[in-house]
Formats: sequence, C-alpha cells, structure tokens
Amino acid sequence: MRAPEECASWEWELDDFAAPGLESALMTAARMSALLREHGLLEPSSLEWHWMVHGVGGVGVITRLPVTGRLDEADLARRIGESRPLGFPGAEVGVITVSGTGTWLDAQGGGHRERDLVVLTVSPDTRHLWAEVAVFHDVWGYFDFAGAPHPDVQERNAPRLAAALRALDSLLGAVAGQGDPTYFGRAEGYGVETPDAIDGRGPDLTDLL
Repeated sequence: MRAPEECASWEWELDDFAAPGLESALMTAARMSALLREHGLLEPSSLEWHWMVHGVGGVGVITRLPVTGRLDEADLARRIGESRPLGFPGAEVGVITVSGTGTWLDAQGGGHRERDLVVLTVSPDTRHLWAEVAVFHDVWGYFDFAGAPHPDVQERNAPRLAAALRALDSLLGAVAGQGDPTYFGRAEGYGVETPDAIDGRGPDLTDLL
C-alpha cells in the first residue's frame, strides 16, 4: 500500500559537497539517482518543479520533464532553460522532484515494479544545497498500513533501503538526518520506526489511504 505522504524521509545538507545553484542540484540528482538505480530503488522517468520569481514566489507554472536512463546534467540544464515560461523570463527553477519506478520484493522474494517507490528531491536554491529521499510504501516497515505484521516483506526490503542510504552518505560525504514524522510513520536510523503493537498488531492507518 502507498500512503499520500511519506512514511519516512532522510535529508542531507550539502553545502560542503558542492556550491549551491541549479548546476550543482542537477549534478547531485544525477549522482544520487544513479546510486539508487544500482540498488533497484529508482529508475528515473521524470523531473518536476515549480517556477519561481524572486520576491514574488511561485508563478503557478509546473514543468514535468520526461527522462530516460541515467541523468545527464548538461543536457538537463539545456532542456530546463528551454522550458522556462515565456511570460516569466526571470523565473527560476524551484525544488526538483525526481520520480520513477523501483522494485520491491514480496515475502517469497518475487520482484514487483512500483511507481515512486523512492522519491528523490534536490534544491537548486542559489544560497543552500540540500537533498531528500522519501518513501511512501509499507514494504519497509514491520507492519503494513492496516496493522498486520509482515516481517518477511520487511526483511527483504528494509536492508536494501538501508544499504542505499548508507551508500548515499558515503557519496555525499554527509550523514543523513531524519525528516519530519507524518501520520504514516517516521525514520529511525536508516529504516522506518516500528510502532508499538497492541495484541500483535500495529496501528490501522487505512482511514487516510
């Protein structure tokens, strides 16, 4: 099951990794997505962002740019520049979301392709570079979103996520911080926190699915 908001997220402050700005954000997105792809968690298919004007904020225009294969930051920079809204020549790129498909494993070890199994976000802000990885599905936790335990599913998926997050720490030269908790869960270390059980079951979160 997929939640409408993340059940865990991890954030990296990257001012020591690269200078702020769009080129650095695209380079960061390319390197992070390549690593997540190696772990079978994110095969990018699109980049999406809002357009912003300094002193005004969002201008109500969203661009979704299809991509295939590994991200090429030089090509992306060109395509992004060509997609700037004609009515807002001074518009700048807002936070960039990298979406695609990943593979999760069922209790028997069978692989399943899933849209937005892992979502990558990077900031092209000219003052501060950061990135975030978020997960929305219940395959990472001990309980599914209905509260039923599924330890075999967790054991096949959670270690893959943890390995990818640790590899991202090494790639970026920074330790991930845990993102804010939501109704559907929170990060604990490199996994999803296990909630308290009542009569062997976790909380039923399906009322908001």
